[in-house]
Amino acid sequence: MGVERLMEIAAPGAGAARIGLGLAAVGRPAYINLGRDRDLPAERPVEVMRRRSHELLDAAYAAGVRYLDAARSYGRAEEFLADWLRNRPDAARDVVVGSKWGYTYVAEWRTDAETHEVKDHGAETFERQRELTDALLGDRLDLYQIHSVTPESPALTDPELHARLAGLAAEGVTVGVSTSGPHQAEAIRAALAVEVDGRPLFRTVQSTYNLLEPSAGAALAEAHEAGRAVIVKEAVANGRLTEAAERLPEALRRVAEETGATPDAVALAAVLHRPWVTVVLSGAATTAQLRANLTAADLPLDERQLTDLDQLPELPETYWQHRANLHWS
Repeated sequence: MGVERLMEIAAPGAGAARIGLGLAAVGRPAYINLGRDRDLPAERPVEVMRRRSHELLDAAYAAGVRYLDAARSYGRAEEFLADWLRNRPDAARDVVVGSKWGYTYVAEWRTDAETHEVKDHGAETFERQRELTDALLGDRLDLYQIHSVTPESPALTDPELHARLAGLAAEGVTVGVSTSGPHQAEAIRAALAVEVDGRPLFRTVQSTYNLLEPSAGAALAEAHEAGRAVIVKEAVANGRLTEAAERLPEALRRVAEETGATPDAVALAAVLHRPWVTVVLSGAATTAQLRANLTAADLPLDERQLTDLDQLPELPETYWQHRANLHWS
């Protein structure tokens, strides 16, 4: 199953295989990461974004990345990934592929759309989106996660949905959750408790965790102890922990200077130092960003540096309000 393969390839000491490639930034023309006007051309037709996705996938695979992450709401990310897998049968046999359902992309390939995605965690949405994902990825799909679960999500309490997800798991696809919002820890713990026929339903947890927003850390450690794979997303806080930030935290800048690494690499390395992390995602939009991100896999940070970086957290409500105000571009 996907979760066992993911844990195998991302074992401690596995280098770049502990970093996955997320396609949120290149599967659609608009996203909330900082610096997109610099990272991408002004005109972003489908074929331009397809080529960019394939460039990143080629570079990631060549460097040792083996976990690839998409979602139904990432525009054409599943399509781009499916094309790449079809054209790279050698790689297709070697990677773990994850996607997510629960958001529908509605921006019609516009950067100025009023609404880019619509959330629905109901059983009907699962069935509709699962059919679409299956048409693209078929038996190459290893992980299928519910996108951005919060404590009030019906996905945590709907027995009909749970039965359908258990049916998918019986077919060999690992079922998991991703989380978002200021109450991620509560959502993670609720997901860990969900069982079908006496067996845990959710085998992976994908959550936002970074130097500014580490509030899910204890719950993610519990997930690891319970045998779940832990995937960290948004480790550079949508660009706030990179040189694209308007104001980079001083401690991060200082540690970057001490290590000779880029701030994004330091931010990713700090996450990789957590013993409960299985994979941390790179959301790179350029191959240069990807190369910088991947140096995190072998970047040592000493105790004093980690302690300094641990002084950066914001209140979760502050962090998530700031994220909600980021501009799609």
